[in-house]
Amino acid sequence: MWQKLQLYIQLTRLNKPIGILLLLWPTLWGLFWAAKGVPPLKETVIFVVGTILMRSAGCAVNDFADRNIDKHVARTANRPLTSGQISSKEALMVAGVLALAAGAGALFLNALSLKLAVVAAILAASYPFFKRFFAIPQAYLGIAFGFGIPMAFAALTNHVPAIAWWLLVANVFWTVAYDTEYAMVDRADDLKIGIKTSAITFGRFDVLMVMICYAMFIGLMAYLGYISQLAWPYFAGLLAASCVTIYHFFLIKNREPVQCFKAFLHNNWLGAAVCLGVVAALLV
Repeated sequence: MWQKLQLYIQLTRLNKPIGILLLLWPTLWGLFWAAKGVPPLKETVIFVVGTILMRSAGCAVNDFADRNIDKHVARTANRPLTSGQISSKEALMVAGVLALAAGAGALFLNALSLKLAVVAAILAASYPFFKRFFAIPQAYLGIAFGFGIPMAFAALTNHVPAIAWWLLVANVFWTVAYDTEYAMVDRADDLKIGIKTSAITFGRFDVLMVMICYAMFIGLMAYLGYISQLAWPYFAGLLAASCVTIYHFFLIKNREPVQCFKAFLHNNWLGAAVCLGVVAALLV
């Protein structure tokens, strides 16, 4: 049972929490922004736990969708489902249990939040299949990863203002940037098997497009902070995030897979800088 549990942990990437953190940061922006300060404990717990559960369920669905593809990619060939250590039925069972647990938590939110939770679940479940035909699936991932923002506004204010959707758009730019860095790691394998990624679509302009997406993210977030009249710590957080993006340029400019993956992982600090800026500004 312990060995099986370890395989399930690998399937859901609980041993690699970077995905949870990249999903959690924009959710926290939404919660604090919507609350205009410290959000209620109940909603905070529901969103944090729900984020962990849904991201884990999404990983299981992703591995199920890519079970015949991952075996051709060096980095993913030894994943539990691809290597045959667990079955497709088990992967779907794990995804179902986690999704149901997240759904149970959403039942404690208001009706609008519950409706948006259904949309979020559809986005998470359908993303793995977009790599078959969508040229920039990372944009779709950005919508899925940022949908906690409008959900947070719905949960705390019972409506979703325009700024929540613009925060979601900003998150899409950030997601395209960091997930392109991730896709640059597997580009050679993805080209062989015909998977579509932004790294392939952008081609020789990949580094330029990553930096443009970072700039669009920072610029849009600065504008949203300005119209929301957030205090100076917010802009200090954005300045710190901007410095992180410059560091990422030097990591990815030569397109070395190890350095590109390092840049991807480092986005956790970018998200943290923005989140700390939001929290500090609202507390001020």
